[in-house]
Amino acid sequence: MSRPEPPPAGLPVDPQWGPPTGGPVQLGQPVPPMGLGQPGGLGRGAGASPRGTAVVICAFAAIICASLMGLVHAPYAILSPGPATNTLGDMNGQKLIQVSGHPTYPASGALFFTTVSVYGGPGARVGFFTELQGWLDKHDSVIPEQEEFPKGQTSQQIQQQDALDMTTSQEDAAAAAVRELGITVPEVITIEDMSPNAPSAAVLRKGDVITAIDSVPMTSDAVLHAAIQQHKAGDVLKVGIKRGGQSLTVDAKTMSSNGQTLLGVTPGITYAMPFSVKIDTHDVGGPSAGTMFALGVYDSLTPGNLTGGKKIAGTGTIDPETGAVGEIGGIAQKMVGAKAAGAQWFLAPVSNCADVVGHVPSGLHVVKISTLHQARLAVQSIAAGNGSSLAGCS
Repeated sequence: MSRPEPPPAGLPVDPQWGPPTGGPVQLGQPVPPMGLGQPGGLGRGAGASPRGTAVVICAFAAIICASLMGLVHAPYAILSPGPATNTLGDMNGQKLIQVSGHPTYPASGALFFTTVSVYGGPGARVGFFTELQGWLDKHDSVIPEQEEFPKGQTSQQIQQQDALDMTTSQEDAAAAAVRELGITVPEVITIEDMSPNAPSAAVLRKGDVITAIDSVPMTSDAVLHAAIQQHKAGDVLKVGIKRGGQSLTVDAKTMSSNGQTLLGVTPGITYAMPFSVKIDTHDVGGPSAGTMFALGVYDSLTPGNLTGGKKIAGTGTIDPETGAVGEIGGIAQKMVGAKAAGAQWFLAPVSNCADVVGHVPSGLHVVKISTLHQARLAVQSIAAGNGSSLAGCS
């Protein structure tokens, strides 16, 4: 998700608001004299009236309130439609999807991944007028800040997490797409972290690759979890690892936590891809583009034209093991961004259907999906001119 800088505080906050009557109020500047007590002025002197005094008081109050509202920052975040990017196209002069070690095929049309622009957050909280603009804009959503930004995190930490989420979604998408082709993609289980109090810390290290437990190959995180759960706390497992290019087998003792048998490690999952797939989105962050990345990779690796030249957008996280498409946030804004990019079709996670209904832009057709396989078949149906037969959200 792109996170642009918020508009500056003050009056006016945004050019489309226009200056207040008599020009913008510049904070910190003196108010011009109002002629109080002067002939023909607005004071209680010659010609003054109670009504005139009320006008003066209201004028001063309005200026003070306007100034304060420009300075006050509300604990809200604003979601606005962000840009949509074609996964089949270029970004900064390079193909967004780059493959080496496998044939690729040209494709026309578009498979857009969609984004949301977020205003607010730690270090960049929105002012009153920016918030008001968000409430008035039918395409924006104003939400409590904590719904978008984890409490206690700095803006730098949030950006780092967004970047990590995007990298993970790209790796997951590549693995999911290659598996959709029927090609086996083994998982590589690396120890990302360890509990210092775990008995296994005596023999296992951060960075070790777990290859087997009790001679059973560890091909996925699910297989690892099941292998450990077959034992009770205190059992000793024969763990096959790779460390520094060497294959070793060590005896690692399990432990118990909250009634579960644990090895005391935090696994990290990568993929032993049969060829290289790179997806370059530069400064865009977040996990929600996984499904559209996977479709773009699939189209690049297969002959023909998956979209049939149609412009199709969508969103949704992707599970590389099951191909399940997961729920995301900001789908109303993403549909607006898709329509602005010229998309006629939008693939939406079925779990987001409640957020879709009532927010679909005119001329955009929404198709609900639950798996990558279903998404691919939907794109093929749209390409063949049979999109009207596909189920939408209701």
